[in-house]
Order: sequence, then structure tokens, then C-alpha cells
Amino acid sequence: MHALVSLLIVISSQVSGWEIFLDTRFEWQYVDQLGLEAEIPIFDDKIKALEGKEVTITGYYLPVEIEGGRIIISKFPYASCFFCGGGGGLESVAEVQFETKQKPFDLDELLTITGRLVLNKDDYGHLVFILTNASVNEI
Repeated sequence: MHALVSLLIVISSQVSGWEIFLDTRFEWQYVDQLGLEAEIPIFDDKIKALEGKEVTITGYYLPVEIEGGRIIISKFPYASCFFCGGGGGLESVAEVQFETKQKPFDLDELLTITGRLVLNKDDYGHLVFILTNASVNEI
């Protein structure tokens, strides 16, 4: 029984899924650096407590070109993603920064990725949600 309790604690301590981003609110504010209004995230205490912790997300690979071995995954496939005017908002996409070089991914390839969560409020060269030191989980 003791081993079962320990196993349940380990499993429940890892955060998983897009639902962790849903409580983030966004407010439109003028940003001097950009010279226009942008959506600024307002993180609640629950998501702030997850910053720096390991999270796992399953999402669709988007073929968006960004430097440095980074990719973008989306809660929705390419035809319905945030960037294409489809479903969701900034809470439906995440930037992934891998620990090691990855094989090329296919459009809409479903990936399960684990990494350390970084919350980004004001670096406009990156997305709001970033997974660093990330790795692809084998299915």
C-alpha cells in the first residue's frame, strides 16, 4: 500500500495539459517598445506557482520559423490555430526551447513535450508561455 501511495504522489505532482494556461487573463495595453497596443498577460497566483516547474503539454507542431531551435506547439491544428485566425488566443500556443537538437517535425504532428515553464510578460520576441530545457516524450 505504501508504494501505491508514493506512486500516486509522484504522478499527481506533474502538471499536464493546456488547462494550466486557461486562467491567464489578457488586457490590451499600449506598448511603447512596439508602438501599438498588445495583449499583456495577467497571471494569477495558481499559474505563478507553476513557474520554473516541469509541465507536460500535448500539442500540434506549427511550422513557424523562429531562431535557435525553438518551435511552437498549439492546442489546435494548423488550420484552426491562433495564428491562422482559428480557435483560442495566446493561451492556446506555447514556445518550446529544446535541450538538444531535434529531428524535423511534420505539420500538425502531435507532440507531447515536457519542460520547465517560463511565464513571459514583456519580451515580445517570445510567446507568453515557454517550455525550456524541453524534451519530446516518446509515445
